[in-house]
Amino acid sequence: MTKTALVTGGTRGIGKAISLALKEAGYTVAANYAGNDDAARAFTDETGIATFKWSVADADACADGIRQVESEVGPVDFLINNAGITRDGFMHKMSVDHWQSVIETNLSSLFYMTKPVLEGMRERGFGRVVNISSINGQAGQLGQTNYSAAKAGVHGFTKALAQEVARKGVTVNTIAPGYINTDMVAAVPEKVLEGIIAKIPVGRLGEAEEIAQAVLFLCGPNSGFITGSCLSLNGGQHMF
Repeated sequence: MTKTALVTGGTRGIGKAISLALKEAGYTVAANYAGNDDAARAFTDETGIATFKWSVADADACADGIRQVESEVGPVDFLINNAGITRDGFMHKMSVDHWQSVIETNLSSLFYMTKPVLEGMRERGFGRVVNISSINGQAGQLGQTNYSAAKAGVHGFTKALAQEVARKGVTVNTIAPGYINTDMVAAVPEKVLEGIIAKIPVGRLGEAEEIAQAVLFLCGPNSGFITGSCLSLNGGQHMF
């Protein structure tokens, strides 16, 4: 049986690593992206993975995009909600737009993306939803009230939905990465990055491939008894 996985924000950084790992494991993968068409074409040329463009912050676009994916690739049995943005700033200076854009992209998108695929999963008696949160949704981070609030909301979404669909063979879990060696983190000033790494007990940044392997585990055949859980991959930086 063909296993179709849809990865949002699936052409760059952690999303790219997830898309590649799923493909290498034998899944048919569709990667969503929102912005750079040239980069998406290069990704497809490099990997052979089909890409589909829409904003996960737009409910109608998500519904239309998923219909296109299911028409061209197949019913979505594995949904990886990975897409996210940052609009950092201290709360007293934060604009309404910067608050709303982060909440819509990082949290509301889970509803917009998951609802259209959920009925099919329930009818087939199988589905895997993996939501990518963040250490900053667990511990908070100054200058990120919008991002931390959205990522904390991911955990509540996961726990509630997991209870609703468990008896239908659908699991819903969260992965909360710490600081990962991606372009976004690489843009952090060197001295700031050194300070971040000094607080990570394992003494290094994580790698996107490590997050991808965790996604593979939660999508795999031996993870059916795991639902409503959060897997923290942060090098020991935040333990609870």
